[in-house]
Amino acid sequence: MSQHTFQSHYQRDEPLFSILIPTWNSLDYLKLCIASIRKNSFYNHQILVHVNEGTDGTLEWVQNENLEYTYSSSNIGICWALNLLRTKVKTDYILYLNDDMYVCPLWDKALYDEIVKLNDNKFFFSSTMLQPRPDSGSCVISPANYGDSPQTFDEKKLLGEYMDYKMPDWFGATLPPNIVHKDIWDLVGGYSIEFSPGMYSDPDFSAKLWMAGIRLFKGLSKSRVYHFEAHSTRRIKKNQGHIQFLDKWKLTSSSFRKDLMKRGEAFDISTLEGIHSHSLRKNIIRSRFKSLLYLFKSRNTYSLWDEKNNVIQ
Repeated sequence: MSQHTFQSHYQRDEPLFSILIPTWNSLDYLKLCIASIRKNSFYNHQILVHVNEGTDGTLEWVQNENLEYTYSSSNIGICWALNLLRTKVKTDYILYLNDDMYVCPLWDKALYDEIVKLNDNKFFFSSTMLQPRPDSGSCVISPANYGDSPQTFDEKKLLGEYMDYKMPDWFGATLPPNIVHKDIWDLVGGYSIEFSPGMYSDPDFSAKLWMAGIRLFKGLSKSRVYHFEAHSTRRIKKNQGHIQFLDKWKLTSSSFRKDLMKRGEAFDISTLEGIHSHSLRKNIIRSRFKSLLYLFKSRNTYSLWDEKNNVIQ
């Protein structure tokens, strides 16, 4: 086991990133998330929190901490929350972070080191997540169990081991933590509110970036974040995001991520513009059949509802 020590020191007075954190009655997770940003960041950042409901004391805590925030008395979901927080952004870079994440030392330096190498702002970068439970995604380090809640979190052990896991940079940045230039965010209109409360809003945002000409979707191995997988989504009524994505883009989200973005594959700059064209052609045909199937099912369901309620169209 190698030991990784770090002392936070800010390199500039002005904030570098605007970190957008939606939260919904998860105060213990939020406290730990904010503490990790303050403790483990190399640079100074603007922290912005959207408080959904806040009936667990979140609103009062955010106010007492003098954090910048927006507020809604009910849960308005990820898309509305992120777009609302955008109105308070003061920096050039917008970073979306979940409240159940703990950022590891130098996470932000790795992101900014990559940004300054570029000649333009046409990028979308993600940090690499460590998660306690097994995950089939090749862009996630798992299982890497350092606790599944703030109460069981073994911070000392994580900080001693988080860079011991071998992981290359990878194609297909989509999930948070992710970062984009504010001009690119505005160009595509932020997160699509029709995906509220938020299922599949992440691949949709990436699809909009793709349509805007972005091709550099890169996950950075050196930028690491522990994800508790708190699953706030278990408490909400989910939108049918996979169907919405298919209807909007005429392609399944899995095909978009696999065939166009090559998500999880080891990053190779020489193949940046390449796509899995053979697989994509097959998946486009499959997507068309799925679209017709969903259309048939939705119309059939509507017809049955009409018959049951004696409604004549």
